[in-house]
Amino acid sequence: MRSIVAVAVAAAFAFNAQAQPKPPPAWHQGKGANMADSKLAPHAGKNTETPAADIPIKNLKLPRGFKAEIWASGLPGGRAMAISDDGKKVYLGTRGLGRVYEVTDTGASRTVRVVVDKLTQPAVVLNKGSLYVFAIDKVLRYDGIAGNPNAKPVDLTARFDLPKEQHHNWKYVAFGPDGKLYVPFGGPSNICEPPSKEYAQIRRYNADGSGKEVIATGVRNTQGFDWHPKTGELWFTDHGRDWVGDNGPQDELNKISKTGLNFGFPYCHANGIPDPDIKKADACKGVTRPVALMGPHAAVMGIKWYTGKMFPAEYRNSAFVVRKGSWNRTKPFGFDVVQVTPNEDGKGVKVKPFVTGFNQDKDSYKFWGRPAYLAQMADGSMLLSDEQLGAIYRISYSAPKAPAKK
Repeated sequence: MRSIVAVAVAAAFAFNAQAQPKPPPAWHQGKGANMADSKLAPHAGKNTETPAADIPIKNLKLPRGFKAEIWASGLPGGRAMAISDDGKKVYLGTRGLGRVYEVTDTGASRTVRVVVDKLTQPAVVLNKGSLYVFAIDKVLRYDGIAGNPNAKPVDLTARFDLPKEQHHNWKYVAFGPDGKLYVPFGGPSNICEPPSKEYAQIRRYNADGSGKEVIATGVRNTQGFDWHPKTGELWFTDHGRDWVGDNGPQDELNKISKTGLNFGFPYCHANGIPDPDIKKADACKGVTRPVALMGPHAAVMGIKWYTGKMFPAEYRNSAFVVRKGSWNRTKPFGFDVVQVTPNEDGKGVKVKPFVTGFNQDKDSYKFWGRPAYLAQMADGSMLLSDEQLGAIYRISYSAPKAPAKK
């Protein structure tokens, strides 16, 4: 009798386990009933190697005098970059593949190897010859890696109080001019009341993980930040939430003029739009507004202030901002790099196209590449990573020759 009962109980448990519906994917969160039939979904990453000969680099359009060329390929999913002090090594993290790549510049060509694999969305940064790898549940440091490909990792995970769950998590970490390590801790969902105060923050630490300080709150999903070369202020990109329609809330470009500022998530978005689902009285009161709106669902990624001498004077002390491109709107937006120049009065910015041509149709998603991050080389040229095709493009400038006199 007991065996029959046990079998029946086991069968009931098995049936209930099978009957439980699978939870929706994280990107579905916040999808209202009015959009229940929408077919919009994140674009699948290619995640396989693309030969350089198959990359349509000729489709890219840049201002006169600028040139884009393939600098490296064979880096499926490559995102944010960190350059060694001598410029001969470039390290990249990934999202879906969980890899960290090392690109070695031999002068005539570039070679690629995988430093570490099977991590959860690792981001990378270099500091004093050590490579820091931030995965969602792990922090590793490789000392002297540029000169030692067999460097063993030092596990620093216990020194950083990592949140248990993250949906919008770090894809980018950086050391600031103050020598501190800056780490974003994104919101745990598309839109929700965070379960604790450890989310939607930007923090900074000492290099060893001590001295934690929260410098900004209400930051939904920053994918990149950089320091203004003159003012020293930290400027950062931030993704707007999904499923509120084609036109917003727009992605943001923000700056931190002092520690402790609140940037609105989850109650207030863009330039003062209260959230329709997560409601709060005076939702936008005390919220620091963006320096600029960067477009609806644009997927703003890396930002880099240009400090080199190769580009013309009008590009110096401007920032380049990468917009990887939308998915949560019926027509594409982004898929480009823009130049952002602060106005002389300190209020607002000018935004101009810089690199376009990744998407071939303004009315439909016919993109071949998705730009992600920028890095500046010692000669003043810029590297631009393409997550979709797993490539790095080098952008350089030569003054156009004057037309010959007739």
